[in-house]
Amino acid sequence: MFRLMLSRLWCCTCNPVQCKGVVRNFSSSIPLSRQRLVILGTGWGSYSVLKHIDKKLFDVIVVSPRNHFLFTPLLCSTTVGTLEFRSIIEPVRNTGFRDEHHFQLAEAIKLCPEQREITCRSTLNEEEIKFQYDKLVIGVGAVSNTFGVPGVYENAFFLKEIADARKIRNQILKNFELAMQPGIDEDEKKRLLHFVIVGGGPTGVEFGAELYDFVKQDVARLYAHEKENVRVTLIEAQHILPSFDEKLRQFAERKMRQRNQFKLLQSSVTEVHKDGVTLKDGTRMPCSMVVWSTGLAPRDFTASLNLPKNKSQQLVVDGYLKIKGQEDYGIFALGDCSFVESHPYPCTAQVAERQGQYLAKSLTLYATGRQSEVQEFSWINLGMLAYVGGYQGLADFPTGKLQGFKSWIVWRSVYLTKLGSWRGRFQVPFDWARTFFFGRDISQF
Repeated sequence: MFRLMLSRLWCCTCNPVQCKGVVRNFSSSIPLSRQRLVILGTGWGSYSVLKHIDKKLFDVIVVSPRNHFLFTPLLCSTTVGTLEFRSIIEPVRNTGFRDEHHFQLAEAIKLCPEQREITCRSTLNEEEIKFQYDKLVIGVGAVSNTFGVPGVYENAFFLKEIADARKIRNQILKNFELAMQPGIDEDEKKRLLHFVIVGGGPTGVEFGAELYDFVKQDVARLYAHEKENVRVTLIEAQHILPSFDEKLRQFAERKMRQRNQFKLLQSSVTEVHKDGVTLKDGTRMPCSMVVWSTGLAPRDFTASLNLPKNKSQQLVVDGYLKIKGQEDYGIFALGDCSFVESHPYPCTAQVAERQGQYLAKSLTLYATGRQSEVQEFSWINLGMLAYVGGYQGLADFPTGKLQGFKSWIVWRSVYLTKLGSWRGRFQVPFDWARTFFFGRDISQF
């Protein structure tokens, strides 16, 4: 009988709402003993809620434009072939859903708190789908902040998703092959093999580290005659890795400046062109690729919500991760799209994952009538890690600081244990070993 009810989940309405296709209502007959929990996104926070929620108490519906969880700390390693793409993703459906229709490839576009209804648009056919909910978790994350710099969207690469890493990988290989073409003069070769990174946060630094390793270990072997033309420039307006201890930051800067083909430039970019960038002082710097990694900006959905937001357009939540002023509507937010007003936390994967675990536990207490047992969210920093290339890393723990080769060992060990599944824990060491013994795969596909 329950399967028969679920087969009637989709029912067309005769009034399309701002849609090229049909508006559909996602409604099912759910037993009164279970509440309907809708989770937006499959990032660190949302995925953590999904893994830890008690599905005996909730019918969990996940809506996201991607069907996998991405282990972002190792994303930079895929851009040059140190790791393969599928090694750091985990299909969301592997977590198990009560009904296969409870995961939808779509993105949220409209929220009506009074009706407890969220409208989403399918990424497959652009049809709009309406979901009713008892509890809603908004974990849609954020996008890279361009700060209004002209040409960024048209000419730069971002590094937030697997698709971004694949584009970067293909472009790097394409540039090397273009430099091998007959008739290419020396100036054009130097431009083709000049890679610019804008932003000195962990993503920018680690992508630069992976590029350095690629040049040192593979380019020297496979493109021996052109290796001297390869240059990497990291542009940062202030200091790299601002959240790290000063001594660790100085160590990273020193390592970068010691590399002949790696330049650390303190400046800012005012325009990105197809064949280079313009700096604040008017200097035009030729290059073939710009990777933009300069902070976070809200997604269109977050910015459009008529809910309390801070100056950065993050959703303001209280200590229980409830949207401020919306306690009666069962709306929660976590991760990069949220801002805990009483205690602002950094926008990191570590914070989002802990928030997800906390929220899953809190929702269970709410559902079982034990609201008095719910405590406010608190977070203890377990430390930060970064890779700077050449088997050198940084480890900034509350109990101590490490740098160099030992930190690189810690960096790999910690991330290996934190991967989302045993499948990943088998695949990633295999990729590392393959790269160490046989070099990176430079196949372009």
